[in-house]
Amino acid sequence: MPLVRAHSTSTKVASVLAENRLGIPAVAYFALAMGAPLTILVGAVSPAYANARQLGIPLAFVLMGTVLGLFSVGYVAMASRVPNAGAFNAYVSKGLGRPLGVAVGWISVVAYGALQIGFFGALGDAAQPVFRAWFGLDLAWWVYSLAGWVVVACLGLQYIDLNGKVLALLLIAECLVIVVYSAANLANPARGTAFADGLAVESLFAPGAGTLFAIAILGFVGFETTAVFGEETRSARRTVPIATFLSLGVLVLLYVLGSWSMSVAVGPDRIADVARGQGTNLMFDLAAANLGGWAAEVGRLLYITGVLAALIAFHNTAARYAFSLGRERLLPAFLGRTSQRTNSPRNGSLAQSAVSGLVIGGYAVAGGDPVRDLFFIWSTTGSIGVLLLIATTAIAVVVFFARVPSRRRARPGVVVPVLACLGCLLALVLVLSTLDSLLEVDGDSPLRWGIPAFYLGIAVLGVGWGLVLRRRRPAVYAMIGLGTMSASGTGLGQVGHDDETRPRRRYAGLSQPLG
Repeated sequence: MPLVRAHSTSTKVASVLAENRLGIPAVAYFALAMGAPLTILVGAVSPAYANARQLGIPLAFVLMGTVLGLFSVGYVAMASRVPNAGAFNAYVSKGLGRPLGVAVGWISVVAYGALQIGFFGALGDAAQPVFRAWFGLDLAWWVYSLAGWVVVACLGLQYIDLNGKVLALLLIAECLVIVVYSAANLANPARGTAFADGLAVESLFAPGAGTLFAIAILGFVGFETTAVFGEETRSARRTVPIATFLSLGVLVLLYVLGSWSMSVAVGPDRIADVARGQGTNLMFDLAAANLGGWAAEVGRLLYITGVLAALIAFHNTAARYAFSLGRERLLPAFLGRTSQRTNSPRNGSLAQSAVSGLVIGGYAVAGGDPVRDLFFIWSTTGSIGVLLLIATTAIAVVVFFARVPSRRRARPGVVVPVLACLGCLLALVLVLSTLDSLLEVDGDSPLRWGIPAFYLGIAVLGVGWGLVLRRRRPAVYAMIGLGTMSASGTGLGQVGHDDETRPRRRYAGLSQPLG
């Protein structure tokens, strides 16, 4: 077996994130914030009732949550074996090979970066009418987007636990308002409404049900980021699994409660027509009717802060993926440097801020619409990328654990990952087949095929670059997916091309083979 030596000390980069900074609640806050529960209920569930005219949205959330729960069993098992800020990149490299791992790493940076950019449009659109009504400020949407951009950019350079504390304040209030709104809806049902009408199983098999599942799966995008923060937790083996299942469970509860309570308050026979008439104001109009106008105004404010929380979480995730790939030389090495003061991924964060700032400025100059042109297109593009990553990782988990000898095979085994893999692939097909509805474009729009083709192009280039590295830069190729071990000076010694030598890592009390 040919061996290659690790990088020389002359090419060493600051490759370690801040250790022991995050506990279970903080990691869960990041995942929940990326789910943006109030944004999904206001901006996706109401239009879904109006356009799909189906009552099965709450059950669709339950089914997709179950599929992702099965996926999480294998996902967190991989996370305990391969703690790496570039989670998808590391897991796919272990399961399906390093060339595909390169492609997945590149897609990760693009997908989470696109989600961040899209939500800046949502922030500007949400803040503009509120500040006009409250303070008489008649400012363009992009002013509020840039104000949020400054906040996110500054927090991205601070200690990760400071970001977690900010998210805790914003997210707890967001979740609380959903619970209060839902309780008020259920306490004031429409005349003649049966509570079970909105949970009819047969609605899942009616025409248009594919759209419901597509919206449901997009609502969970972000829960998987718990593994991204594994290097910064106090105990990756304990924190990542608990935070993953906790955040997934809370999202399911909030989505089901919120969407079901709307149909109960309005009436199953009227929800589609009312949602079509009121649009994204449906949830706030119900709050005003049931609780008073003050409740609706509080909700609108927390809608803004919820979008800001999602932006903070997206930014930190994208910055860590850029950092991880820079550390492994799959992107320019300067991205793999951390701040000496905070050990945050400084250059990855600055790069994310630069790109998003330029895009916001470009749309401002061009006069783009913050919802149609920025939020819908960019956030849907990012969500599809994350779904591609989840589906690919689900396959990688199946292959990885199928290779583990039976005497060493702990849970999840093979059956659960296979079921999760099938469910994730089906979800991906549903989203791609209803992409025109999600983007609210015509069926022959270039966006319908352009977005999947865009990711296919990145995948081809990534695999090609991985093969080039294997041939021309074997030292870099051998380190793909190894995280902190990918830089010199970490005691790797020699690493074989096919992982026959398995370096061990001691991190936050965790000592085990990487794969």
